Amino acid sequence: MPDDREPRIDPRFASYRLIVRPSRIHRFGLFAAEDIPARRKVIEYAGERIGREETIRRLGDQAKLMYLFTLDKKDWSVTIDGSVGGSGAEYINHSCDPNIRAWVFKGHLLYMARRAIREGDELTIDYKFPKASMAVPCFCGSAQCRGEINLK
Repeated sequence: MPDDREPRIDPRFASYRLIVRPSRIHRFGLFAAEDIPARRKVIEYAGERIGREETIRRLGDQAKLMYLFTLDKKDWSVTIDGSVGGSGAEYINHSCDPNIRAWVFKGHLLYMARRAIREGDELTIDYKFPKASMAVPCFCGSAQCRGEINLK
């Protein structure tokens, strides 16, 4: 079943004014509605916390768009599913030259500005899909584009 939720931002998790709108990269994107200084928290990635078995089950459901972020890459013990109670951060698209980075701090996933972000810029992060998994094409359009979301 495709994701047909109304895209929204939960202001409890956003540190700056942000808007969701159509993206040239993929479906919807998250955009800065004001200038954001470098090295500041932009938004917290929120959603349902699930364990390893449920993460694997949801990864097998190819009919849904994935909004999963695993906090512990070694054992997948905690994954946040942004499609269930998400903050709006789940709409941040991939770029090979991102302006956002992920920071796991005390069990929270914070998205931080890598550099100054101007009003109107789309927020992007490098998804860093493993090179061993199925190759996923990249449409970020940056000069540093790898051609796929997977790491080389």
